[in-house]
Amino acid sequence: MFRCRVAAAAGGLARALRPLSPAPRGRAAAGNLLQRWNVPIKLQMSRQVASSGVPGGKGGSSVFVLVVGLSTLGAGAYVYRTLRENKERFTSRITTITTRSQENASPTSDADAASQGTAAPGARPEVPSHVPFLLIGGGTAAFAAARSIRARDPGARVLIVSEDPALPYMRPPLSKELWFSDDPNVTETLRFKQWNGKERSIYFQPPSFYVPVRDLPFVENGGVAVLCGKKVVHMDVRGNIVKLSDGTQISYDKCLIATGGSPRNLPAIERAGKDVQQRLTLFRKIEDFKSLEKISREVKSITIIGGGFLGSELACALGRRARSRGLEVIQLFPENGNMGKVLPEYLSNWTTEKVRREGVNVMPNAVVKSVSVCGNRLMIKLKDGRKVETDHIVAAVGLEPNVELAKSAGLEVDSDFGGFRVNAELQARSNIWVAGDAACFYDIKLGRRRVEHHDHAVVSGRLAGENMTGAAKPYWHQSMFWSDLGPNVGYEAIGLVDSSLPTVGVFAKATAKDTPKSATEQSGTGIRSESETEAEASEVRIPPSFSPTPQVPKQGEDYGKGVIFYLRDKVVVGIVLWNIFNRMPIARKIIKDGEEHDDLNEVAKLFNIHED
Repeated sequence: MFRCRVAAAAGGLARALRPLSPAPRGRAAAGNLLQRWNVPIKLQMSRQVASSGVPGGKGGSSVFVLVVGLSTLGAGAYVYRTLRENKERFTSRITTITTRSQENASPTSDADAASQGTAAPGARPEVPSHVPFLLIGGGTAAFAAARSIRARDPGARVLIVSEDPALPYMRPPLSKELWFSDDPNVTETLRFKQWNGKERSIYFQPPSFYVPVRDLPFVENGGVAVLCGKKVVHMDVRGNIVKLSDGTQISYDKCLIATGGSPRNLPAIERAGKDVQQRLTLFRKIEDFKSLEKISREVKSITIIGGGFLGSELACALGRRARSRGLEVIQLFPENGNMGKVLPEYLSNWTTEKVRREGVNVMPNAVVKSVSVCGNRLMIKLKDGRKVETDHIVAAVGLEPNVELAKSAGLEVDSDFGGFRVNAELQARSNIWVAGDAACFYDIKLGRRRVEHHDHAVVSGRLAGENMTGAAKPYWHQSMFWSDLGPNVGYEAIGLVDSSLPTVGVFAKATAKDTPKSATEQSGTGIRSESETEAEASEVRIPPSFSPTPQVPKQGEDYGKGVIFYLRDKVVVGIVLWNIFNRMPIARKIIKDGEEHDDLNEVAKLFNIHED
């Protein structure tokens, strides 16, 4: 019964198809039909053999099977093609989305992630591969430059790479105020009372001021980051890339070299061997202060070699402890007196006596021949045959500018003064500046110079930062420096102060106001140059002789306060203000004018040294 119905249905389908094609004629007709539907011959034969048909309906049954097979094959082909096309479209879409995400990764990190804070901190590199402003060195000049860059470009991202493990700090208190602190924990706090009694830290800013190095590229408004304990060992000035001691590479847009200097050593000490080196301090950094302060509590004798600013300041600082702790402090140097290379002979001799009154055994005209270990002590042999026994040596014999990067960077080093040679805008290359102790610059009044003082580091760093942001200013500043032999005697100086130059000194009797302590009380800061860094008197007029002319004290008299003029070709090129403070703008103006003066006694009146 079922077969009959199927046969009837097949017959009906066959009748329905007859109008669509010519009437079949046996096997040939069936073959032609199959060929019109593009059915393979092998498939045709297999299907003809497989079709048994029904009695009397063999042709109709074949057509039925053929139509069903073709329908199934067509549907399968359609589904396969559709799925394949969909898969290709899906794969293409995913690839496009992934590519766009990768292309937009950098803008998202710098902009969107920075503003939204969505970048995962764990995925950020410890050191950014690129920074707009790279400052090499972590001292005063670098910090002044960073602050200047941020002042002109509030969104700037600045990275300081410092070999020092500490954040940027000021060096002057290391040989001055810190030694006069009564705080037993001063080596930990590094806070001190200035001569005016106010307390402050030696650090320019607390840690909260700085941005973590890894977050520098992502913070919303930029900032200053400090990478401590790392040294730049190679510069590729063409590729704008530096290499650190650990192999890390950082590219930059603009770079400042503020590598400062390293303390010099004596050849006689360098030849002495490790036993002597272990009892030597080359005073420069925080760790040197901490170490020497600890040593001063443990040993019986310390010898300071050097009679300049640093050596004399340390001698007075340690001499203060000589009486209370029974510490022997010896200072020896080849000059005739303390600061003999700077002060005229009569004032140098007076300074030497001042240092001796502080409890220091001062030995001038002393040239070190050799140093050795004798028992548990050091033996210093001088060229004149004298011998000095001591427990520890502090070498304060000058500074050597750090110019190791000159070789790889192809930068010029001055053969006379040392340091990187720069133009008037402190540039060594189009996008490389140099500031601080390592810069050898051209002074329009005094010629090419290299200066190793705090004020110069501040002003040159500031100017370099301004020029790195497009200011294009020349460096015309006459930097000042100062030295204090305790809270009661100090001086400020500017220009070329060389004892080999002719000098004219004008002195007067000092008052209670004429001390470093009083000066800081008036200015409100122990770093005196901060209150008058670039100040300059607008006009200098020699006053009429309405008051007695101050006279130079006779030998043996007290040099209470005064002005020392240094001359070259009858023109004032340097000035020392001895126990006269807050008058540096006047001195700066006198040097800038570069005029000859018939009577320097009258010029000295500009500093009000005759006032009580």
